[in-house]
Amino acid sequence: MASETCSPSNKLRFLLGMVLFLLMNMTTAQLSSTFYSTTCPKALATIKSAVNSAVSNEARMGASLLRLHFHDCFVNGCDGSILLDDTANMTGEKTAVPNSNSVRGFEVIDTIKSQVESLCPGVVSCADIVAVAARDSVVALGGPSWTVLLGRRDSTTASLSAANSNIPAPTLNLSGLITAFSNKGFTAKEMVALSGSHTIGQARCTTFRTRIYNETNIDSTFATSLRANCPSTGGDNSLSPLDTTSSTSFDNAYFKNLQGQKGLLHSDQQLFSGGSTDSQVNAYSSNLGSFTTDFANAMAKMGNLSPLTGTSGQIRTNCRKTN
Repeated sequence: MASETCSPSNKLRFLLGMVLFLLMNMTTAQLSSTFYSTTCPKALATIKSAVNSAVSNEARMGASLLRLHFHDCFVNGCDGSILLDDTANMTGEKTAVPNSNSVRGFEVIDTIKSQVESLCPGVVSCADIVAVAARDSVVALGGPSWTVLLGRRDSTTASLSAANSNIPAPTLNLSGLITAFSNKGFTAKEMVALSGSHTIGQARCTTFRTRIYNETNIDSTFATSLRANCPSTGGDNSLSPLDTTSSTSFDNAYFKNLQGQKGLLHSDQQLFSGGSTDSQVNAYSSNLGSFTTDFANAMAKMGNLSPLTGTSGQIRTNCRKTN
């Protein structure tokens, strides 16, 4: 009997059992569309209602909440790290160049968190709230919906340096944009689709001043109209819509604007400037359905970037600080 316990067949059974155990535990740590269906069944409806209220109060907030999710996910994954305030021991991501005086919507997330905490304390993560709020914001402005997989946990730290280096800058040229998105696992086509988020929202004068005063691949009337609100010096925080046609409707006007050399940011117009992505801009410009489908799929993919699951991270009680 003793020799039988060490037989190859028993060893094999043991190894197979271990593999099965590991696989089962890996599976339980994956994101799921039904993650809160029993632990907090009203979570999604609560988030949606709060987002609808915030967007109806200020349409621009829809774009801000979408951007908050993007700037969270591109820095060490969708883990709510962007929400953390600085502490004596940690400088967070809020003062990074792409975020400082720019990223907004934190109060809306705080409101949602407090509503959800009163329903189911310690259950719904801040990272999940940000991901769902981004989707609901797009829907509120007339855009597509997508299934947000849930079960992300919140990070206990943030990274100023990663925020400064990982978030694509408005000054990037086409190859830089393709590289920045490729580093996160996105194709050039997905990068163009995600850039279509600029069909809503506004940008600060400081991000497009160089373009409207110095660049030549810009419609002259468009440039002149922008200079009125964005002087060559000062007025850094003056806002202009990213989509000059319909900045509070999620549509494909952004791509039509690029065809007319009316991209607000240098990085926007790079998508249509005689390079490899011109054909994709043309395709989205002529087919709204194709754009919204690709955008929704790319957003679902972005929401799955390196989430913390299982026992990693925590469920923050207050999104601005660790427990």
